[in-house]
Amino acid sequence: MHAANNPHRGEKQRVATGIAVRGPALVTVAQLPEFDEIIDVRSEDEFAEDHVPGAINCPVLDNDERARVGTIYKQQSPFEAKKIGAALVSANIARHLQQRFLGRPREWRPLVYCWRGGSRSDAFAHVLHQVGWHAARLDGGYRAYRRAVVAQMAELPRRFRWRVVCGLTGTGKSRLLRALREAGGQTLDLEALAAHRGSVLGDLPGSPQPSQKLFESRIWSALTGFNPPREVFVEAESKKIGALRVPDALIEAMWAGECIVLEATIGTRVELLQQEYSHFFEQVGLLGEKLACLAPLHGHAIIEKWKVLARAGSWSELTSDLLIRHYDPAYTRAIAKHYPALGRAPRLQLSDTSDASFKALAQLCLDQSRVTSHESRIL
Repeated sequence: MHAANNPHRGEKQRVATGIAVRGPALVTVAQLPEFDEIIDVRSEDEFAEDHVPGAINCPVLDNDERARVGTIYKQQSPFEAKKIGAALVSANIARHLQQRFLGRPREWRPLVYCWRGGSRSDAFAHVLHQVGWHAARLDGGYRAYRRAVVAQMAELPRRFRWRVVCGLTGTGKSRLLRALREAGGQTLDLEALAAHRGSVLGDLPGSPQPSQKLFESRIWSALTGFNPPREVFVEAESKKIGALRVPDALIEAMWAGECIVLEATIGTRVELLQQEYSHFFEQVGLLGEKLACLAPLHGHAIIEKWKVLARAGSWSELTSDLLIRHYDPAYTRAIAKHYPALGRAPRLQLSDTSDASFKALAQLCLDQSRVTSHESRIL
């Protein structure tokens, strides 16, 4: 039987080949890089929780409209809900087309997805297809994407050679990662992806942490863009960064990786930390609230001492005492427990907090990486 007489076979061909038969093509998650633009037509809240990296949000039903249609569906009838929903969807598609897409060229290739790859994405993609653009729909929608991320995150980290940047708090590990990236190294900056510096004082001002799903999407996007033969640099982390969990397969691959130890004097570390946490200078009350969380570990007398130093603006003394009493012992215990390669790791000395110093250390790391890679190929 020909596909023209068998709609189910025709649909399977569209999924398998990505070629449109009578409407927008159905494509898989593996084909995401083939498109010029990815359009998420779910509501704002759905998009905020997680989305395909790089996607733009063009809701065909916004948060309020989606809730309204859902209420009508449950309390009145599916037919009434579909009528009102269709009117809202049509108006929103027209608005998005007018405001965002009229300038796209004929060769533009957009990919559209919704929650399950159903009516919302079908309506939007159909209009784009009718205009003449090479529009496609993600088969299975966001749910298919999420399943792919979960499956791939279980095996992707094992493809890479990891070089873990270790060092006491304030030695500039994140700064070194940035310098490595700027010098052309492959880096995975988990704290940047998590919008958190990974400690009790690690919240970034004005940057709330993403959801767990969006954090994993960001990691997945980074890993799928890496070149497996090249080393990947990453900062040593615990299992959690703020409220977010580092995926098990990734943290296990990091623990098994080779290490670099970054060292600095206590004075250099204090200077660097005061640069990075300067927002607390104007938020002494917030700092006090954060420090209070450490009372079970250090007692109320020590916490009160730290609060007094903060109120007095004695930042160098406070930072030094926090390092010696809290951060250094905690970090030393954790790093020795999880990174067996630490003992043979090369040690790099940070002389000062200048960009030039981090640039020089980054180049040294990359040079060592090239030597190690060459020796591995010979062996």
